[in-house]
Amino acid sequence: MTQTTSTAVAELLTMLDLEKIEENIFRGRSPEVGWQRVFGGLVVAQALVASARTVEARAPHSLHGYFLLPGDPLAPIVYEVDRLRDGKSFTTRRCNAIQHGRAIFSLSASFQIAEQGLEHAVAMPDVPLPETLPSEAEMVEKFGAIMPDPIRRWFASDRPIETRPVDPSRYLRRDPGAPVQDVWLRAAGPLPDDPAIHRAVLAYLSDMTLLDTALIGHGHYVFDAKLQIASLDHALWFHRPFRADEWLLYVQDSPNSSGARGLTRGLLFSRDGRLIASSMQEGLMRPPPA
Repeated sequence: MTQTTSTAVAELLTMLDLEKIEENIFRGRSPEVGWQRVFGGLVVAQALVASARTVEARAPHSLHGYFLLPGDPLAPIVYEVDRLRDGKSFTTRRCNAIQHGRAIFSLSASFQIAEQGLEHAVAMPDVPLPETLPSEAEMVEKFGAIMPDPIRRWFASDRPIETRPVDPSRYLRRDPGAPVQDVWLRAAGPLPDDPAIHRAVLAYLSDMTLLDTALIGHGHYVFDAKLQIASLDHALWFHRPFRADEWLLYVQDSPNSSGARGLTRGLLFSRDGRLIASSMQEGLMRPPPA
């Protein structure tokens, strides 16, 4: 099925096209959608874009970031890039995202020339294809009456990333379950052919549903007002070429939660079964004071 142009996708592309205000310094903004804080995936993506714009002829293979403060959606974000190293094969950049004079996020990213070498990868699990799963609109139509209100509004909103959970019942129950989930994701409209844009959109969507996976084991949702929930850090590794406007399967599991934190791992597969990226994230899952 051909994807139509999405207003939310166009807005995301505009936000990823950072303004250069000085050498190694860029400015970005977040959408005006009434959020209390900037979505972490957007900050990761914009920091990656800022870092990549100081690198020539090399693609990122990994990034590691720490969320330091909640981002203010009403203020622009300034990205300052440090050119730490330009080697023969690898390039290293550090990027700090700044608002109101303070760093809200710090990213380290490594870039590499294209090389051939030994290859192996785990196989994609056997799951239903996205076309056999209910769309977001169908989820709301079919299950909206029994969905928690924040989840129903999330599925009904115009977002740049389309999602189709393999197990829709995740959003209908409150009992604890195994902290694993598989979700098909893609940009909600066509993207330009530039691979850098697809990597930035992947960085954006890689922050979606990860922390929620850790919460499954405790019968909570990422929108649960009973918990203080926030991403603490984020890591992403790029393995193989892909398109973020084609269906990607996000296979996630949470091996641990302790100390008011949950750890989640993710593998991203292309529709034809290639492992294209891996991620890890630890997030705050703090219960209210006794």
